[in-house]
Amino acid sequence: MSEDRLRIGVIGLGRMGQNHVRVLSLLKSAEIGFVYDTDRERAEQVAQLAGVPVADELDGALGEVDAVVIASPTVTHEQYVRQAAGRVRHVFVEKPLTESLESSKALMAFAESNSVQVQVGFIERFNPAVAELKRLLDNSSGVISVDFVRTNRLSSRITDVDVVVDLMIHDIDLALHLNGPANEVVARGAARDSTIELASAMLRHENGRLSRILASRVTDKKMRTIQASCAEMFVDCELLRKEIRVSRQTEVMNRPGERYRITAVEETLEVPPQEALLCELQAFIASAAGDAPPATPGAREAVAAMEICEQVQRAILA
Repeated sequence: MSEDRLRIGVIGLGRMGQNHVRVLSLLKSAEIGFVYDTDRERAEQVAQLAGVPVADELDGALGEVDAVVIASPTVTHEQYVRQAAGRVRHVFVEKPLTESLESSKALMAFAESNSVQVQVGFIERFNPAVAELKRLLDNSSGVISVDFVRTNRLSSRITDVDVVVDLMIHDIDLALHLNGPANEVVARGAARDSTIELASAMLRHENGRLSRILASRVTDKKMRTIQASCAEMFVDCELLRKEIRVSRQTEVMNRPGERYRITAVEETLEVPPQEALLCELQAFIASAAGDAPPATPGAREAVAAMEICEQVQRAILA
């Protein structure tokens, strides 16, 4: 085995953990050192399909790898990050960092004091449509507002967090990524048995931009859209199909002796068909190997998103 391959352990083998195993198995820059799940039968099935070892005892297995991917239930993230500290310096954690703002802050402080580089899996940042959208907005003459919609029926695999921390947090992170820090949050929503199932929030950013975010686990219809209203254009971004349509504003020109109008023009931009998880893991591996600075959001960015989540939750449940 080539010595320059990064040895990575994978903890948690639900749907997302299995996706990590699938993608890591394709990368020449990485080697799966072990897989681990509290469900031993599931771990053995995944390990057999991927041709990788199963960890019987986690502490010992962590000492044999360079980095670890944690894709276990949210309520176990803190436990596994703390367990990995001292054995590995590079930890990838699926979002959210933890289930609450308080524990996320505590874990961030712990990681920083123990020189553990924690990167959090806000996978939508690596959606090629989002990368193209950010380029458009960064070059816009004036972004006014950005609207995010994310809906999906509650999955049986998500039992420990509400719609805000399950779905909305993706778009909260994107809102901060695209529009910068927010200084005002207003939210409304609907809850069942004190668990929020639909949330609508408006963020006012320090630069004056607005973000309006809707997340729902009420309906079966699956939607992932971002729409941006700018001074010179309207951008419609479809994250599932990875499509972007740009409508340029109508322009009226006046010259001596003549007046003419340029009507609105709609164009569809080509977006490369890249798998977001592949790009995300490549960025994590490059960072862990010392080949590139971290491109995946770190613990501080995860805490910033969780701070907005908590404000949304408090407003809805008040």
